[in-house]
Amino acid sequence: MADFILEIGIEEMPARFVPRLGIDIKDIFSELLEENMIDCESVEAFATPRRLTLFVKEMSAMQRQIVEEVSGPPARIAYDADGNPTKALEGFAKSQGIAIEDIYTLETDKGDYLAAKKTVGGGKTIAILPELCTTAIKKLSFPKRMKWGNLDFAFGRPLRWMLCLFGADVVDFELAGLTSGRKTFGHRVMGAGPWDVATAADYFSVIKEKCSVVISPDERGEFVRSEGDKLASELNGSVVWKESLLQEVSNLVELPMPIIGNFDESFLELPKEVLLTSMESHQKCFGIQKDDGELLPHFLCTLNLIPKDMDLVRKGWEKVLKARLEDGRFFWKKDLDTDFSVWLEKLEHVVFLGPLGSMGDKSRRLERLAALIAGKIDASLQTEMARAGRIAKADLVSEMVNEFDKLQGMMGGIYASKRGEDEVVCKALYEQYLPAGAESPVPSTIGGAIISMTDKADTLVGCFGLNKIPTGANDTYALRRAALGIVRMIIEFGFRVDIVEIMDMAYDGYAKNIKWKLEKTEVIEKLGDFISSRLRAYFTGQGYETRVVDAALGAGFRDVTALKARVEALAKFAETDGFEQSVLTFKRAANIIKKQDSEREATLTGGFEIDRLVEKQEIELATKLDETADRFEELWENDEFGKLFAILGELRPVVDAFFDNVMVNCEDKGLRFNRLNLLQALVDRLSRLADFGALQV
Repeated sequence: MADFILEIGIEEMPARFVPRLGIDIKDIFSELLEENMIDCESVEAFATPRRLTLFVKEMSAMQRQIVEEVSGPPARIAYDADGNPTKALEGFAKSQGIAIEDIYTLETDKGDYLAAKKTVGGGKTIAILPELCTTAIKKLSFPKRMKWGNLDFAFGRPLRWMLCLFGADVVDFELAGLTSGRKTFGHRVMGAGPWDVATAADYFSVIKEKCSVVISPDERGEFVRSEGDKLASELNGSVVWKESLLQEVSNLVELPMPIIGNFDESFLELPKEVLLTSMESHQKCFGIQKDDGELLPHFLCTLNLIPKDMDLVRKGWEKVLKARLEDGRFFWKKDLDTDFSVWLEKLEHVVFLGPLGSMGDKSRRLERLAALIAGKIDASLQTEMARAGRIAKADLVSEMVNEFDKLQGMMGGIYASKRGEDEVVCKALYEQYLPAGAESPVPSTIGGAIISMTDKADTLVGCFGLNKIPTGANDTYALRRAALGIVRMIIEFGFRVDIVEIMDMAYDGYAKNIKWKLEKTEVIEKLGDFISSRLRAYFTGQGYETRVVDAALGAGFRDVTALKARVEALAKFAETDGFEQSVLTFKRAANIIKKQDSEREATLTGGFEIDRLVEKQEIELATKLDETADRFEELWENDEFGKLFAILGELRPVVDAFFDNVMVNCEDKGLRFNRLNLLQALVDRLSRLADFGALQV
């Protein structure tokens, strides 16, 4: 047993590559060790912008040995007529590396075959490791690869050194013109090196004490957070932490050193969003805020070294940020002097999407559609939503958003507030791009949700009309995210709207002269299928069984809020005793009706005549359906789906008795038709709750 270390030295890797690399090399190498039967205590990986390190604790010096039985050709062709080994026998022995006398006959159901027992493994680990290291490095993937020099090798960034030790021994291999060894290089300024590492177990002390490198990304991030909190508390403030930025910062440095910088208080006249965007996007810094959320004239930045003159370095950061804030103040004042009408005019000259007209056209569509959707949700908001839709995209041509595109929507809400627009309108503009992803929050206001749904529906319809439908991993216009966003808003607000009707209204808002690639009926049909697939992904992602989700979707999805309730109720129903038998019973009824429909004997309406039924069991079923009809409708109106599925539990024994004792396809045509209508009434009720045919049992 000995520790193993592999360190790949690289030129500075983009921060977005770093976290994934550590995960990938650990997974890849762990799999290779298992495939090669090499035991170990644990596998860890660490990544910085300049190195990727793999550490295996207590790796076995030898492979595991196992004895396995291998079969060869049929025994009948093993020897010739003179009893000499045939080429088939000799070939089998040679391919397995065993002597002919060790081969025996194995009896199987298909006849006798040659077989032998073969010992696999048992090799020295240090002899196997070179190939494993080369394979692991080559398997690493990157969003973009590059080549350098005249090498026929591609990687995320050029390789600069390779350290590889098994205990105290160097694991020799070559890659990308480099030869592995025991030398490592440290922080460019604080401990450049090179430094010799005597054994794998010594690596971490050398990295920390001589190289001045914090090897763990988690440790780097926690150090920035703890030191940042400490420095901010000394200013009676707290850091405005942004987790994605903290991860990025921790993967930009090898030796983090948080410091506080300052800016002139006059810049606090700018909106908090502008100040934070200037700090975060351009300088990778964090804001400092008071208890009430207002910003202080300070920021937290992270150095990649311990400077000799801290004040000099601080002034450099402050100078760069000041230039950014001066730009922001210029844009802010210029935008405040500009009326919305000027921006709306400019939108007439901004293309939305090819044949779909300008952003001005889109603004007018949003005005109309937002009012229509508001009418379905809260009619008292129609006027405000129409106004919000009209000016929703105005800030796209503002100076501030032109410079800081991440502020689109937010600046629109801020500017609207400064111009005295209704508060409902301002908040709707501010939140119109939420949710921005699966993990992003939905808008906090109904107005924000309405405008967001309006914008997304308009884009979905436009793209589908042009046949720009996502295929595979290709989703240029983020239409999956848009559809999922609408679904999430409907569910989280509990809106009772028809999601397909929204798409229909959005389509009607487009100009009549647009050259569509698809007709309206096809657009709406494809959008329905697309939304259904997003709903399926959403609910299965919430942990619901696929068959449950499919069954609930099969009963209809246009009322998404009701669908959610049905999925929840069906999931609970699926956990009850007798569920499997209930599914079989109700599927049988559905299959009979489906067959009847395909044979087109007559049109079934579900209207049966109880007086014309004959058998006791069919009369009991008809009576039970009549008795529960009013209760079913009342529960349906109140979305009490759990109780509705309980009614199915009441019906099942009666339905079972019907199938056990009644011949549906009897000779009497009138009686047969009445019995089929009885089943149709049952199926009509069932199909409102779930597609039982989708519930495979």
